[in-house]
Amino acid sequence: MMGQLSLDAYSITTDPLLPWPLIAGLGALLLILALFGFWRHAHGSMLRFLLGAVLIAILFNPSIIEEQRRYQKDVAVVLVDRSPSQALEHRTDDANKAMTELKQKLARFDDLETRIVESSGGSDPAEKGTELMEALHRALADLPPNRVAGSILISDGQVHDAPTDGKDPAINAPLHLLMTGNPDAGDRRLMLTEAPSFGLVGKNVEVKLRVDDLGREAEADGTATISISRDGVAMPSQDVRIGQEETVQLPLSHGGQTVFQFAVNDGPEELTRINNSAVITVNGVRDRLRVLLVSGEPSPGERTWRNLLKSDPAVELIHFTILRPPAKQDATPINELALIAFPIDELFNFKLKEFDLIIFDRFQHLNILPDEYFHHIVDYVEGGGAVLEVDGPSSAGQFSLYRTPVEEIFGATPTGEVLTGGFRPSLTDLGRRHPVTADLLPPDLANDASAKTNPNWGRWFRQIAATSSRGTTVMTGLDGLPLLVLERVGKGRVAQLFSDQIWLWSHGFEGGGPHAELIRRIGHWLMKEPELEEEDLRTAVVDGRLEITRQSLSTDLPTITVSRPDGTEDHLQLKDAGRGHATATVSAPLPGLYRVSDGQRQAFAASGSLNSLEFRDPRANAAPLTPLTKASDGGIFSLTKQTIPDIRRIAAGGEMAGNGWLGLRQNRDYVVAGLRQVPLLPIWLALGLALLLLLLTWRREGR
Repeated sequence: MMGQLSLDAYSITTDPLLPWPLIAGLGALLLILALFGFWRHAHGSMLRFLLGAVLIAILFNPSIIEEQRRYQKDVAVVLVDRSPSQALEHRTDDANKAMTELKQKLARFDDLETRIVESSGGSDPAEKGTELMEALHRALADLPPNRVAGSILISDGQVHDAPTDGKDPAINAPLHLLMTGNPDAGDRRLMLTEAPSFGLVGKNVEVKLRVDDLGREAEADGTATISISRDGVAMPSQDVRIGQEETVQLPLSHGGQTVFQFAVNDGPEELTRINNSAVITVNGVRDRLRVLLVSGEPSPGERTWRNLLKSDPAVELIHFTILRPPAKQDATPINELALIAFPIDELFNFKLKEFDLIIFDRFQHLNILPDEYFHHIVDYVEGGGAVLEVDGPSSAGQFSLYRTPVEEIFGATPTGEVLTGGFRPSLTDLGRRHPVTADLLPPDLANDASAKTNPNWGRWFRQIAATSSRGTTVMTGLDGLPLLVLERVGKGRVAQLFSDQIWLWSHGFEGGGPHAELIRRIGHWLMKEPELEEEDLRTAVVDGRLEITRQSLSTDLPTITVSRPDGTEDHLQLKDAGRGHATATVSAPLPGLYRVSDGQRQAFAASGSLNSLEFRDPRANAAPLTPLTKASDGGIFSLTKQTIPDIRRIAAGGEMAGNGWLGLRQNRDYVVAGLRQVPLLPIWLALGLALLLLLLTWRREGR
């Protein structure tokens, strides 16, 4: 058993030659004999006691251990804030100057090591703000706590991950802030306090916003002007009161994404214009799709159309069937042919424009509808309406819809011939690029050259022969004749399907086909849904990258120009992705509005959070770090109001900050590099001393 007593770099240890109980017994016996001698006043009692003590000490075998200590340098961490807000004013220059002077001042201390860390503020400053504490924790992670002298932050003080209560277990040494920027500066800020993500087409959406003059709240008065643009097109500006929440009404004119951009005029003081603007994306959805289905003689296809339209809760369907055959010539009034008088005049004279889509299914013109109504349908389409015409045998003859004024809106005309025989509908070259039909083929057949003449679909057995003078033929049938023709007429759209046998697909005949998807796509194209535009340019920011998609019937690949929020431009080359799509991607690290152009069309994408946390309050402010600096006994120093503070090494427990100086803790931490053991009582010295005491005792007792 060994014992040890620490004396700075030295310690005394024992290695007994006999067991401790035996040595203790001998010691006790020696003490008893000494006390008895002292009580009897015997001669030489003291010398005999000393002689016994020396012998007991020899049995303890004491030695001195000398520690060879190697003192470790303390570490001071200098964390430099390089977040976006540090680019304002002269903050970058202040930070660089402070870092240079700190290096020089810290280099004077031989027992101090400096670790300089620069942080960009985290992975997403716009969403999460400046996260300097995370960077500081990483810098301290591999350091023993008793080697940390302290931390010095060079920042504007806008740190968004600092604990509000000042408690941070990772920080056990003084934390000092050297604050860049002018804390007395002001700034104008635009914030969107409430913004919808979707709205109804044709209706207004409400956006709530607020304009503040930071640093001048007591003087806030008057109004500011908000400029608004929709998909890059300017809208009327609006005046709002400063310091109060205001509501702005914004109209949605089409389905899909609409990008709104807001900007406020400069305030009396401006640190940055980044927070003077904001961008939102609103998805336009249709409340109800009102469809008018006009059927001729009953057929299996009529049930298919009705079932598909009724299965969609967003569709409001009005359906009527004309049952009067042309051979029936009697004097029965038209209003007596129905159990309930149908409001034909109200529909075609007054409410026609309330419908989003009109479908004529195997319609026969039996002179029930006067030509005036057909003229209204033409005006309806040219004004922006949509018509889908499905031909059957009875609609190709003398009672055809093409023998009415509606003929002028159709790009293809039936010849009157009804073709029979099995055929598989196939896509034309344009149909393989058109968004209505391009995705009908499964992926494994999409790029197969044989798929366009022999797709894996069930056969149809009847087609109305037609000739096409205009429009886009996307599907063909027997003998390569037009089967599905799409056309734009004025502001509206028209689709023609020259067969009434799509119902075979719905019944799964020979495996069926994509009847539901085809009908849905035709309807959405007629409704001008943006994702089904033949010529379209779309873009979106996904995971920090701008993804660009161009849809076109042309195979040309134009150069894309990307305008970033900071005004810089990139020029990209598109890559063909098949099915009429061409794509390109580029990094999009900056928050704000990105504009994309192919020379003819423009697209917009918003990046970043609704209100950037990094620039929500860009003023220099020590408040977020004040609890932490106080809890760690650190100090706060403004670089715009005073020079770089002097640096002092302070022993643990002392004051760590004062007027014009900051302290770094002096730990004097060390590691033991080696040990040297020296006998405290060498054996020759111990025996000599014992012999001397023995002689003195013998002489004293011999008198």
